[in-house]
Amino acid sequence: MEILSNATFAHRKTELVWGFPAGASIMDTVPEDMLEMIHPHWKKFPPVNPMWHYLLGVAYFFLGITSITGNSLVLHLFLKTKELKTPANMFVVNLAVSDLGMMITQFPMFFFNCFSGGVWIFGPFMCELYACTGSIFGLCSICTMAAISYDRYNVIVHGMKGTPMTYGRAASLILFCWFYAIGWSIPPFAGWGKYIPEGILDSCSFDYLTRDSATVSYTCCLFVSNYCTPLLIITFCYYHIVKAIMHHEEALREQAKKMNVTSLRSNADQNAQSAEIRVAKVAMMNITLWIGMWTPYAAIVLRGAFGDQEKITPLVTILPALICKCASIANPIIYAISHPKYRVALQKEIPWFCINEKPSNTKGDTQSQGSACTTSTDQA
Repeated sequence: MEILSNATFAHRKTELVWGFPAGASIMDTVPEDMLEMIHPHWKKFPPVNPMWHYLLGVAYFFLGITSITGNSLVLHLFLKTKELKTPANMFVVNLAVSDLGMMITQFPMFFFNCFSGGVWIFGPFMCELYACTGSIFGLCSICTMAAISYDRYNVIVHGMKGTPMTYGRAASLILFCWFYAIGWSIPPFAGWGKYIPEGILDSCSFDYLTRDSATVSYTCCLFVSNYCTPLLIITFCYYHIVKAIMHHEEALREQAKKMNVTSLRSNADQNAQSAEIRVAKVAMMNITLWIGMWTPYAAIVLRGAFGDQEKITPLVTILPALICKCASIANPIIYAISHPKYRVALQKEIPWFCINEKPSNTKGDTQSQGSACTTSTDQA
């Protein structure tokens, strides 16, 4: 048996990169049928520490189980509880459907790849299908969140002057969200853009690294239509919602002052938070969710298209992509579990969930204009 000196052993040890020889590329781990799909940008990076694949796999496991459970519970209660079957709540149901579809199509393959060597092993076609379905469900969720903010804006800001949300109108907006998402997800199959593996190469997404005119134009259009536009809609709607509620509350206080009474609300709880504070919190939660979940990945996309690509490493790419998936957990909490009537239904169906929500008396509330606005906010 050859006996190695300490110097020789140390030299050979430095030539290894996580079990790969010095100079190894992350491309060395890729199956042959996937080599043509890998962007040349990733060839310059060594294989990542296998620990990252396992950590991401475990994180995605808990993310997937939590999302599937939460969104399935939302669908179950909304479809079972008669009081929740309103036109406005159809958007919440659609959001749960798209988030659930996202996890069902993305979670199993990503999880399997993480524990099977950390590379995409399902072939080129499944890579494109994986990226396309992720795009469809993700963009549909984005569009639905914008639709929810518009519906709340229409109810609270326009009030009786606004066009009422009917089942047919809600269904039309939902269909628009799906056609919009599908319309922006199909072009890569027609040559405008491309679906390729990304990051640590155990998942696939659209190509934002190639700088030809077709790819860059597609990236720019995606950024404007599916990040900037929904963000502007959500921000505009919630800004005017908060402004309208604050103006209304101020008017109520002035009127009460003239009448020498404490409040014009007959059934208002004087110790509860004021309406404008609650609405402001809902608005800030929605805007913060949007910015926190989607901005990191949008920044990576823009840097890939126009900035310094040297700073786009496999791990820098995959972590923002994982954060985007976290929206499928946050959405049921913000749009459903915080819903008073949903909490009542959840308390009835699952008493051990430790929810103590009293059924609201909307008849009494609607006797005052201010309470009616607050009720509309809660129901939305």
